[in-house]
Amino acid sequence: MTNAQSVSDHWGKGDVYARILEAMKLAEIDPNFATIEDLAPVDHFHARGFAGTVDLADVLPIQEGDRLVDIGCGIGGPARYLAKRFHCHVDGLDITEPFVEAAERLSMLVGMEDMVEFRHGDGQKLPYKNEAFDGGYAQHVTMNVPDRDAFFADAFRVLKPGAFFALTEHGLGEVWEPHHPVPWSEDGTGAHLMRPSDTVAALERAGFSRIQVTNTGAKYLQGYRAAIERSEKGEAPVFGVHILLGELAPQIVRNAARNIEEDRTHPVQIVCFKSK
Repeated sequence: MTNAQSVSDHWGKGDVYARILEAMKLAEIDPNFATIEDLAPVDHFHARGFAGTVDLADVLPIQEGDRLVDIGCGIGGPARYLAKRFHCHVDGLDITEPFVEAAERLSMLVGMEDMVEFRHGDGQKLPYKNEAFDGGYAQHVTMNVPDRDAFFADAFRVLKPGAFFALTEHGLGEVWEPHHPVPWSEDGTGAHLMRPSDTVAALERAGFSRIQVTNTGAKYLQGYRAAIERSEKGEAPVFGVHILLGELAPQIVRNAARNIEEDRTHPVQIVCFKSK
């Protein structure tokens, strides 16, 4: 099995859209009147969820009318949020086909199909023209990217001069191996974590500059601990990302917290630019 296939199989199993729709009904959310705010607990499928997307958006120089690329778009929540907030257009790409199908259908559900567009593909080989985008980002994608140089080089290629590129990831900590399962891998298969300093070096090799690194570990740990506490009290929401994580969700969240506590992972947010 190729790395791409193993990553795709890890993230998207079965009919993702049907699972979301069923959970919406259980949560008494009427799909006929759903908004992106209603979808937010599920469709920001990365560490810290919607709060993480908002934090990233707050520091990005996005302008009305910009065209952005979301590499590893998942089921499209961040793309829809940015498109609505900044009145821009977002092209999303993901290696997991069931996610792309869900992203398209969810966008139609909330009437945003003209503001966002999704494709199935590999972030290391982007199907876009040179200098097509005013900005790009990848939220918690790179942990599954085996060739970080190719990934960053192709992101650099499709961005216009002066464009920003942002990413959030669980970097590798000083203690070598994370506990598994974690959100990006059940047993280490398909996982390719790098120390933040090595990620910065890879970005520099691709040509990016003005690289700003923010340590987000404390925020992530706070979020994971809150989720654990809610679960232990039996207060976990009906509609949440556990729908996509599956039956291992409680263990995954505990390990994600433990890995940060033990310095096995080092979460960061990075923003950089392509020189003009």
